[in-house]
Amino acid sequence: MKYSEENLENKTILITGGAGFIGANLAFYFQENHPGCKIVVFDTFRSGETFSNGNLKSFGHFKNLIGFQGEVISGNINDPDALDKLKNTYRFDYIFHEAAISDTTVLEQDLMIKTNVNAFKNLLDLAVAHQANMIYASSAATYGDAPSPQRVGKEAPNNAYGFSKLMMDNITREYIAREQEISIVGLRYFNVYGAREYFKNKTASTVVQFGHQILSGATPRLFEGSDKILRDFIYIEDVIQANVKAMHPRKSGIYNIGTGKARSFQDICNILQDQLGKERQAEYIPNPYIGRYQFHTEADISESIEELGYLPGYSLEEGIQAYLPEIKRLYEAEVANG
Repeated sequence: MKYSEENLENKTILITGGAGFIGANLAFYFQENHPGCKIVVFDTFRSGETFSNGNLKSFGHFKNLIGFQGEVISGNINDPDALDKLKNTYRFDYIFHEAAISDTTVLEQDLMIKTNVNAFKNLLDLAVAHQANMIYASSAATYGDAPSPQRVGKEAPNNAYGFSKLMMDNITREYIAREQEISIVGLRYFNVYGAREYFKNKTASTVVQFGHQILSGATPRLFEGSDKILRDFIYIEDVIQANVKAMHPRKSGIYNIGTGKARSFQDICNILQDQLGKERQAEYIPNPYIGRYQFHTEADISESIEELGYLPGYSLEEGIQAYLPEIKRLYEAEVANG
């Protein structure tokens, strides 16, 4: 679906983290809907390197970009030489900054701040130098255990990731106050699910994980009390819509991107089993993340509607239904034959 009629002919778009989940979806959106623009994907891509928690340092995967016809650059946003090369080689009109350490269980606070906060400031300087509008990924993790509905200005992060995203938003406000020639928009994504998330491995959404468990014949494993763990789950198409609308906001700022409706992990399991024609059943296990876990998220999207023109188009049932063919394809291609 096309979310903007704007003419992007001969415009140049940078997407950091463009081989990841949201970045790759953005790359294909612009390729399919605005073929006259130049798209530059910048990503570290994955290697065998892991954090102390055992998870990969990068989730970028070439399979997310199969069919992409733009330019692909392997590089690290922490490398000043790589950023200088971007600054001196291109002239960007828009920057979509999706690159980050997005694993909320990462314990390396130094690398989290360096990657998510310090490198972001350098990219903001690049945006200013190029007079490029900046749209970047913030996160609902900034709210921590703040009461629902979550509102911008009422943050209480309970992990290093959420803190790093809040610091990004603080820097943004400084730039907004002095930069009048470009727009800068931070999008606080809530729980995103959809195509091209599979290679996030254990950090992929429970939608695809439960889907593959059910397709394999296994009983889905949920945390105890999953009917009372509520999150604002948002389908990838609505996240792309928000990014496109944020290219020309009524005003720069930080905005929540969710559906405004909290649903449970139990709901996801039930919907998947219903849509796959399976008997409802589940296995319940202790939750090891108590104290570092959000038990109720629900976005206040009133400002996003007013200032961005954003309006979610998918309920949880509709999003899962739209996603299901890709869940089945991934199961056959990556799980059953993996």
